[in-house]
Amino acid sequence: MTTGQGGHWGKIDYLYEDRDIIVVSKPVGLAVIAPEGSRVKTLYDIVTDHMKKENPHARPAVVHRLDRDTSGVMMFAKSAKGKKVLMSRWNQLVKERVYVALAEGAFREESGIFDSWLVENRAGTVYVAKEETRGALRAITAWHVLREGKRYSLLELRLETGRKHQIRAQLSAAGHPVAGDARYGAHSNPLGRLCLHATILTIEHPFTGQIMRFESPFPEEFASFCTK
Repeated sequence: MTTGQGGHWGKIDYLYEDRDIIVVSKPVGLAVIAPEGSRVKTLYDIVTDHMKKENPHARPAVVHRLDRDTSGVMMFAKSAKGKKVLMSRWNQLVKERVYVALAEGAFREESGIFDSWLVENRAGTVYVAKEETRGALRAITAWHVLREGKRYSLLELRLETGRKHQIRAQLSAAGHPVAGDARYGAHSNPLGRLCLHATILTIEHPFTGQIMRFESPFPEEFASFCTK
């Protein structure tokens, strides 16, 4: 694993790189790409600078995204060909997507499955709706409690689908928003950040067919709030 210079978020961890893909651990607070009209430094810019050290004409390609305030494992393609294969076969190639979240409140069960329909409003916020709602997309997330405290629960969540804000919207609808997620109804912000981390990405390599597992441990601070 190598690191590269970032901004106020510190160094970028490069988890893996070959001629086709590059995998990093994204820091919290760093956008993947800049919002329209913005010139803020992004993860895409940093990865581009990293690749240009070997090839001045190199540019990465975004094949999936994490929210600016979500940290953890993220993959880029290193060529247009790689992007085309990854984006056309993403759901077939991805074998495992695991997140860890610090959620508000205590759960009645130790594990379960969120199986709901999500709709995005004009403001870009996602909410649970009825199946027949126009534009509704099915979202499935398996979860279980890793640790539980008086005010918070540490959860492991496995995505069966990859919808925008899936975990954030489903936990909010369940009455257990992600800590620090005021947009989705959180009442607290114990770490001054959205407490959501993409910890595991397992994928079939788009060209070699090899099954590859990339992991970024979740911040230890998440667990520190789950004390009895």
